[in-house]
Amino acid sequence: MKHIFQKGSNEQAPVLLLLHGTGGDENDLLPLAKMIAPDSTVLSVRGNVSENGMPRFFRRLREGVFDEEDLVFRTKELHEFLDHAATEYSFDRSNIVAVGYSNGANIAASLLFHYENSLKGASLHHPMVPRRGVTLPSLNDTPIFIGAGKQDPICRPEETEELNGLLEEAGADVTLHWENGGHQLTQSELGEAINWFNKTF
Repeated sequence: MKHIFQKGSNEQAPVLLLLHGTGGDENDLLPLAKMIAPDSTVLSVRGNVSENGMPRFFRRLREGVFDEEDLVFRTKELHEFLDHAATEYSFDRSNIVAVGYSNGANIAASLLFHYENSLKGASLHHPMVPRRGVTLPSLNDTPIFIGAGKQDPICRPEETEELNGLLEEAGADVTLHWENGGHQLTQSELGEAINWFNKTF
């Protein structure tokens, strides 16, 4: 997978896995990483799927409807990439915290839905429920931040509440933050995520 790796000055700090939204790339969230954890090692990944020239992490059938078969395949692909990257770059595989926006938040949530201990934690900005009708692995107090918009036309509030409930049922320690806006990532939401990260890690 195309990616950027930046070794941090603090090897004990979580490795930040950056996952962009539809049409973004591995450069998009690098400024966020500097704001969240300037001393952390960063692994920023580009999605392997192209939708009309726009990079994504998995296919969708239409807006809001995921191609589940491709989602499962791409989630496995990312999970295995993280295993390989940890070996290649000599970082602690058990110390990865994902920071994802929109489509990137969805693939991060899918990692949590499919693989136990794939992530140490996750900051999910405007995620949807990746799959329904599956049994989640035990999330063992895994800390998760969800940033959501009350007017989000893509990820509606009831979807956010459903995801929150599914993660909590699996044992995750979820912090849910609401903004009054839509699908965009705002400064105030980012500020809350930074506060959450600093308190948690």
